[in-house]
Amino acid sequence: MNVLLDNLSLYGRGLLGTVELTVYAALLALALGFLTAAFRVAPVRSLRVFGTAWVTVLRNTPLTLLFFAVLLGLPRFGLVLPFTVFAVLALGCYTSAFICEAVRAGINTVPAGQGEAARSLGMTFRQTLALVVLPQAFRSVIPPIGSTLIALAKNSAIAGSFSVVELLGVYKPLNEMGYGIIWSFVWIAVGYLLVTLTISALFNALEKRYGVAR
Repeated sequence: MNVLLDNLSLYGRGLLGTVELTVYAALLALALGFLTAAFRVAPVRSLRVFGTAWVTVLRNTPLTLLFFAVLLGLPRFGLVLPFTVFAVLALGCYTSAFICEAVRAGINTVPAGQGEAARSLGMTFRQTLALVVLPQAFRSVIPPIGSTLIALAKNSAIAGSFSVVELLGVYKPLNEMGYGIIWSFVWIAVGYLLVTLTISALFNALEKRYGVAR
């Protein structure tokens, strides 16, 4: 308990860093994931090819390698941003591939007749997707999206190896100050548990309100 009370501000900064990374990367992942899912079911072949390539590459690339590519590769091309921004880009893009597949699976659960009926009324593909298909698909994708964002929160720990302030990185200064490694990690684990339980509670509430009735 002493390691927590003696270093409350240090743990607080780490927890805040993890929360910020999770929130910003989640927003980016949701935006890109829904957009890429729309590309994957679009009637335009070039969009489908792009969406498929995006998902295939990112889902099969180790996240640590993606961090190296973004945080160390982009500055070589003249793009210099704070490491936190690079970490959000890496986490958000990586997670978007999994969000995309969850959303696409949800879209496939919507009866084809729904889209056909919308098109018979003169709706465009964009209108059909936004007003008819996605609202119905959303109900079935709440649980998998919640699980994906929980994984995102835990994946944010990788950012600590790239000079980004987050919860797991707290153990380094604590170790240098001579605190026991076990209790240092126990309170780090508690911090991650708080973040993941909050996400789980949020998506449980969404599922109860909007999810598919059982």
